[in-house]
Amino acid sequence: MSTILVTGAAGYLGTHTLLELFQAGHQVVAVDNYCNSKPEALRRVRALSGRDPVFYQIDVGDRAALDTVFRQHAIDAVIHFAALKSVSESVAQPLRYYQNNLSGTLTLLAAMQQAGVRRMVFSSSATVYRDANGAPFTEDSPLGPINPYGSSKLMMENIMRDLAASEAGWHIALLRYFNPVGAHESGMIGEDPCGIPNNLMPFISQVASGKLQELRVFGGDYPTPDGTGVRDYIHVVDLAQAHVKALGLLQGPPETITLNLGSGQGYSVLQMIQTFAAVSGRPIPYRISARRDGDIPSYYADPGEARRRLGWTTQRTLEDICRDSWRWQQNNPQGYPDEPA
Repeated sequence: MSTILVTGAAGYLGTHTLLELFQAGHQVVAVDNYCNSKPEALRRVRALSGRDPVFYQIDVGDRAALDTVFRQHAIDAVIHFAALKSVSESVAQPLRYYQNNLSGTLTLLAAMQQAGVRRMVFSSSATVYRDANGAPFTEDSPLGPINPYGSSKLMMENIMRDLAASEAGWHIALLRYFNPVGAHESGMIGEDPCGIPNNLMPFISQVASGKLQELRVFGGDYPTPDGTGVRDYIHVVDLAQAHVKALGLLQGPPETITLNLGSGQGYSVLQMIQTFAAVSGRPIPYRISARRDGDIPSYYADPGEARRRLGWTTQRTLEDICRDSWRWQQNNPQGYPDEPA
């Protein structure tokens, strides 16, 4: 049993990972500034798990606050989720993304270094890769992000590699996610975007529920089977379980390891719409609009290295993803309430 510090703990990935950490028997210290999340999310984690993380409402860019956390707790490892995450928003607001994502990570790493904590699981992204013309991405595929969000993730990866090369003892897992989707099977926690969703699945869910009138499909002329973008969608619970397994990997000799986390299967936007409509029994009106800045036609993972190193593969199907997403939407049509119901 270890004590794990989770940044961005109240967010979409953070909450699902907290449940998996508790189930594995770990103690959790959680931090979040609630810039894109709500306290109710952590209350629901407590209800589902019967466990309560030690929580600090702080920004990871606040060095004094982080130092206090490390002094108060014997942290064994850190899972770092806290970051801004919208591709399209990063294109419109690059300085905000670089400032937030880089400065927060630099501050966290400096606090870890001072506290003698040398184990990190980092939330990276498949957006660090260059367009591979439809081929699956391996960890050795050419890098070349085409949007500031992806660039910030690659910069953070490079910072961690440089740190590990300069100082012995660092164990770092750089986990490159493809497209996290879905929700906990209970329907109690899920993705709760602020305002109009940036990601496909919550947008589809809100159209199915009638909250939004139609789905905008960004690009219908890509060189893909039906002209719409193809992505590798991974259930958020599968993704959370990979983080727990990555913590075990960091108990070995110091190293920096990079792993793709995906299903290895690409689905188009239209395939997602059709599957969700079948699962929910609801029509999904949509219209094709112009391509979105910063997107590439197709990408999906070669997850072989994660299977070899972690003993991990995705367990949940596209139908499971849509079913769990729809349950979350039905149970929480307005997302998390600002205060407990």
